[in-house]
Amino acid sequence: MTLIYFILILGIIVFIHELGHFLWAKKNHVYCYEFSLGFGPKLFSFNRKNDETLYCVRIFPIGGYVAMAGEEVDDDKKVPNDKKLYNKKWYQKLIITLAGVLNNFILGFLVLFIMALCYGSTTTKPLIGVVGKDSASYKAGIRKGDVIVKINDKKVKTWDDVILDLTLANNSKKQKITITDKSGNKKDVYVKPTKVKDKKGNTSYSYGIGLDSTKKRGIVHSFKYATVKFESIFKSMIITFKALFTGKIGVSSLSGPVGIYSIVGQQSKAGLAGLLYLLAYLSINVGFINLVPFPAFDGYRALIIIIEAITGKKVNAKVDAIVNNIGLFLLFALMIFITIKDILKLF
Repeated sequence: MTLIYFILILGIIVFIHELGHFLWAKKNHVYCYEFSLGFGPKLFSFNRKNDETLYCVRIFPIGGYVAMAGEEVDDDKKVPNDKKLYNKKWYQKLIITLAGVLNNFILGFLVLFIMALCYGSTTTKPLIGVVGKDSASYKAGIRKGDVIVKINDKKVKTWDDVILDLTLANNSKKQKITITDKSGNKKDVYVKPTKVKDKKGNTSYSYGIGLDSTKKRGIVHSFKYATVKFESIFKSMIITFKALFTGKIGVSSLSGPVGIYSIVGQQSKAGLAGLLYLLAYLSINVGFINLVPFPAFDGYRALIIIIEAITGKKVNAKVDAIVNNIGLFLLFALMIFITIKDILKLF
């Protein structure tokens, strides 16, 4: 079942992303050779009547693509010039390029909203609902009902902010946590988390606190939850990305398909709600990553389009191709490294 969930989650995210590119390409009369889910050998394919596009499902469900005329340097004389992507206006090309990202964000928000509507939603505030009696936090003076307002003098608005800041902190030292108690009094406490080792010898740190899990229901609460949670996930992606470049977290902390497969298995234990949250989280994640202006990502292509629109000159096709190929090589090398690391974690 984990394999089925994995394929479904990735399949939905990829389909929605590529559908964005495809629909806007069609809307702007760009000739599309193929709409493909997955890579590698074909499992099956079909054509629709009066439609030039080949619809295809391939064996490896870890990506997809829409092959458009004029996307790369070509001279296909069978396709009219006005149906080639490079002959479209800059804003049309930009919309087609970023439509996949937008679709991923919409999917993420809608899944969060539907999940909250069906199962109820917890508060998005950093309200403490659980404090372990023997935990470092309890000994420092934190109690159930307290609200965390700052960590190491940095403001936090959501529980996700709390988790991220404590994860990136130097947990071998005491952390300054500013709280507001039930009476509205603000105070600083200093907590040194407990070092914990699992059966595999992996080290983690426990503060012994948990979020208030009281559920609220209704359209208003669900919409608010989806909005704040979307913003929180997006913000955490920015902070994580910055932390990668500053060295606060290493490349080894990233996960590839094998790592995601393991996470799917863990989330499935929480039932449909857990899988829906993972779908939303990964969809927003894919949208964010594709905004990064790195070769092979939509953000890079969007940057090229914007540069050409501002300068009024075409970027040298050969230079663009070389940069793109180097980017792809680095991306595949990173993927291989992450995959090997994820596989080793399984043993």
